[in-house]
Amino acid sequence: MDSVELTVLKNLIFNEEYARKVIPFIQPEYFSDECQKIIFEETVKFILNYNSQITTEALLIEISNRRDLNETQNNELSQIISYLDYQPSDQKWLLDTTEKWCRDRAIYLALMESIYIADGNDKKRTRDAIPSILSEALSVSFDNNIGHDYLQNYEERYEFYHKKEDKIEFDLEYFNKITKGGLPNKTLNVALAGTGVGKSLFMCHVAASVLLQGRNVLYITLEMAEERIAERIDANLFSVPIQQLTELPKSIFDSKVNSISNKTKGSLIIKEYPTASAHSGHFKALLNELALKKSFKPDIIFIDYLNICASSRYKGNSTVNSYSYIKAIAEELRGLAVEFNVPIVSATQTTRSGYGNSDVELTDTSESFGLPATADLMFALISTEELEQLGQIMVKQLKNRYNDPTIYKRFVIGIDRAKMRLYDCEQKAQDDIIDSGHEDEYEEKKSLKDKFNSFKF
Repeated sequence: MDSVELTVLKNLIFNEEYARKVIPFIQPEYFSDECQKIIFEETVKFILNYNSQITTEALLIEISNRRDLNETQNNELSQIISYLDYQPSDQKWLLDTTEKWCRDRAIYLALMESIYIADGNDKKRTRDAIPSILSEALSVSFDNNIGHDYLQNYEERYEFYHKKEDKIEFDLEYFNKITKGGLPNKTLNVALAGTGVGKSLFMCHVAASVLLQGRNVLYITLEMAEERIAERIDANLFSVPIQQLTELPKSIFDSKVNSISNKTKGSLIIKEYPTASAHSGHFKALLNELALKKSFKPDIIFIDYLNICASSRYKGNSTVNSYSYIKAIAEELRGLAVEFNVPIVSATQTTRSGYGNSDVELTDTSESFGLPATADLMFALISTEELEQLGQIMVKQLKNRYNDPTIYKRFVIGIDRAKMRLYDCEQKAQDDIIDSGHEDEYEEKKSLKDKFNSFKF
């Protein structure tokens, strides 16, 4: 009676379409029988070397050329190969069956590996590696997408153009305008500001607003303690000055937390790491652990802040220059955003010359100009004595992949530092900014649709 393993081997040898689809996903260790594993290795090696299917005659010759097999193994391999006669099967059933087999074997092997680690037999890895191992096994699947065919896949492209993208909306009008409705997934978004201007305040405010939308939020801090970040979010959501939080009676504190809990279905997790000690690998392990232990998948991630993260590619004591080091961190975080399909929001410091500057530029980014090259959205938070007196902070777009950065290049938002809150200003405050930009400058006398309809193809 055929087993799944023998069915896989038969089709690898005789079914070229099947072989080219499944080879990238099958690992040799999935075969529990050593002889089947050898047949798989020789078959794949032949296909990759000669870009054609192997015959049973060629397979027997390749196996006979091996010097690591005894006579008993050679006889057993010959018997298995002689049994591999091909009968066509439904292609979809084959792929589904093979995918399930790969996933089952991956999970089994991951469980065995986890037990080995848990028993203390692995000298290189600790139990902290187990969630990542299991999560990787559970995610095994066949991805048959090998690229977008421009001419063949035009209908999918058209649907994509008209599909409403899932975005994380701001509760600040002008941020929604410049991002066309919020932050898309798989993006890195960076606030640039000097010390004390409001980088953490901005991120805490947006984190609180996203939580109230019923979304899951992960806030990673490398600068302040978890309790300090929670304190800022308390001030924001409770609408209580941060200095007065300690004066709240326990009953009132409880009622405010319960009130927020009743308003949202989302969760907010705050995780602290020591400064400059954690990199994207640690964050990935955290995400996998949260998924396994708490069934928590964030809709957005805040990292406070980028420059004090570590790089998974460079050691902290390496002699690499700051440009390459910070650029590597930015690329790793953006890769994390793509892998977990979320927007990441972080921040960076201005240079010494940029601190206190009322007209910050991209060149005022501290340590590495490679950061703005990687970010999808980058904006400066600017505070001056005049703005501080008005209770405002200026935002200047520096880079924007979502929209034209010259539209509302500068705008102001209100800031309540005591309650750790941001809010929309009156329109008059925006009108006073010379180059705020106006959408009507980009309006045409004739609509885009009318223009296309006037063309003759």
